[in-house]
Amino acid sequence: MPVNPSIAWEWRRFDQLSGADLYAVMASRQDVFILEQTCLYPDLDGNDQGAYHLLGWHTVDGARVLAAYLRCLAPGVKFDEVALGRVLTTRSARGGGSGRALLAEGIARAERQYPGQRIRIEAQQHLEAFYASFGFATVSAPYDEDGIMHIDMLR
Repeated sequence: MPVNPSIAWEWRRFDQLSGADLYAVMASRQDVFILEQTCLYPDLDGNDQGAYHLLGWHTVDGARVLAAYLRCLAPGVKFDEVALGRVLTTRSARGGGSGRALLAEGIARAERQYPGQRIRIEAQQHLEAFYASFGFATVSAPYDEDGIMHIDMLR
């Protein structure tokens, strides 16, 4: 059942994340990218410590639960532009607008953090229209990353 897309957002540096929050992020990244998408890849890539993390929380049966997440890397870390990645909504949060709310919030936060910078994403190709609806344009040919076709997109 879709949840209400009313989400409480937190924008944090790595060292501002509590142990419980970091655990929720890593567990969700594992659930979505490694288990659901059956991709064996090094999720712990050394970029989390210097990144900003956008965490979206909702309440389920009185408990605070991670609904959506993305990571924002500064220009020059991965690309010349700001990079948004590890974009996910948890299974319980899908279908109610959480993904759209996450990307809108992530873009707004990235633009405030790094004014005047372009934003690049490595998008799963089947989500091209979704990202295009936020002003991203495809700038690469499709390529296989961990068994899933991707494209680079720029905003």
